[in-house]
Amino acid sequence: MLVISKVLPPQSGHDVELVLPFDLRQKSRLRTATADGEEVGLFLERGRVLRDGDCLQADDGRVVRVRSRAEKVLHVICENDAQLVRVAYHLGNRHVALQVGEGWVRIAADEVLADMIRGLGARVEYLEAAFEPEAGAYGGHHHAHAGDEHGSGAHGGHGHRGVIHQFGDRACGSSGAAEP
Repeated sequence: MLVISKVLPPQSGHDVELVLPFDLRQKSRLRTATADGEEVGLFLERGRVLRDGDCLQADDGRVVRVRSRAEKVLHVICENDAQLVRVAYHLGNRHVALQVGEGWVRIAADEVLADMIRGLGARVEYLEAAFEPEAGAYGGHHHAHAGDEHGSGAHGGHGHRGVIHQFGDRACGSSGAAEP
């Protein structure tokens, strides 16, 4: 098993690719496979979100390049800036991970949200595409809670630090198909 535990600065080349959808690129502990089918154990610092093009180093010295796997997304096209802001506001109010482009936003496929967006007058297209949502203002945000170094509350030191979603210890998923 290829064990990966180190993030590298950008590299000009790589030895192997790890192709993952967004939900798996948020996990710090993951059992999966490379694009060539080699079994991988990922052990990164908690709170790290892997982005397309990130480079990792395997324990055997190989450089591993992360690629975003195409996945089902809603591509939302707005007629004007006001409509775009309105759609983004309502999605943000629901804490939906959101990718922003010129005149459009993209979210993970969700029929309930698609209906809401249509109700706001925007056009929804269904795509298979890489999903690279925003990381958050100022590189992320942190809510102070009991047990953490910045305040009181119920999360015992687990705040949002540059991640879109904060997960506790969970079983790891796996990835299969490579990007077409």
